Amino acid sequence: MTYKCPYASSAIDISDEHIHWQQDISYGQYLGLESLLEQQNPRSDAHDEMLFIVIHQASELWMKLCLHEAHGATKLIAQDDLRPAFKMLTRVARIQQQMVNAWEVLVTMTPADYASFRDSLGQSSGFQSFQYRELEFLLGNKNAALIQAHKNHPHNYQHLTTVLNAPSLYDVCLQLLLQRGFDIPVAHTKRDWQQPYSPNAQVEAAWRKVYQDTDTYWDLYELAEKLVDLEYHFQQWRFNHMKTVERIIGHKHGTGGTSGVDYLQKALSLQFFPELWSVRTSL
Repeated sequence: MTYKCPYASSAIDISDEHIHWQQDISYGQYLGLESLLEQQNPRSDAHDEMLFIVIHQASELWMKLCLHEAHGATKLIAQDDLRPAFKMLTRVARIQQQMVNAWEVLVTMTPADYASFRDSLGQSSGFQSFQYRELEFLLGNKNAALIQAHKNHPHNYQHLTTVLNAPSLYDVCLQLLLQRGFDIPVAHTKRDWQQPYSPNAQVEAAWRKVYQDTDTYWDLYELAEKLVDLEYHFQQWRFNHMKTVERIIGHKHGTGGTSGVDYLQKALSLQFFPELWSVRTSL
């Protein structure tokens, strides 16, 4: 008797007492598990270093998926194809929830646990994560100075330079508002994309119009709420990151030379979509 699993590309022979796989590729081969599971290599004998490595590697995988979805949504919004973009933006927010939950696992590590292997990290730091930097650039936190940390890795540096000099997700949304007939300043739709975004009263007025007439502008209203949801979860991730660092190392400097908690506290004041927050006060 042969059973065809709906989730696999192979059939199972379940006759007699034996199960034989007739497969063209195995689960492990498809996922590249052999090489993936060889990448957890603690540099000390400390028990908790494995936890530290796995949490950060898993976060990088989630960020890879965030970037895949966010880049896809940005392209669709630029084409005024919002419905599939909404699904991608929702997925980014849900991924961020998973990344927030990861801090709950990491905080099972005490200051003494971390101190037992901290020297093994050398100068490595999450500040050097090129995927995190790309995600911030894509969402709109443009800071050209931060790209210098990646200059010794030409491929990553060039890619980040490209993202830095391209419209952010929010820039593309404002271009869409202009295309739909809203009064968006040219300085906010054609500008030096690598410069930080500055909030604008006309942009806020455009979003206010959307929120005050949701029947007419339902898809733009939904887009606005998807963006708010995304930033809300991103800020939760930033906050949990800051409190986790504070809980484990207090106000010591970070391993990569950053000011640690102080730097992370400043990051909490940054906004990707400022008018979508300020408009709430005037509604």
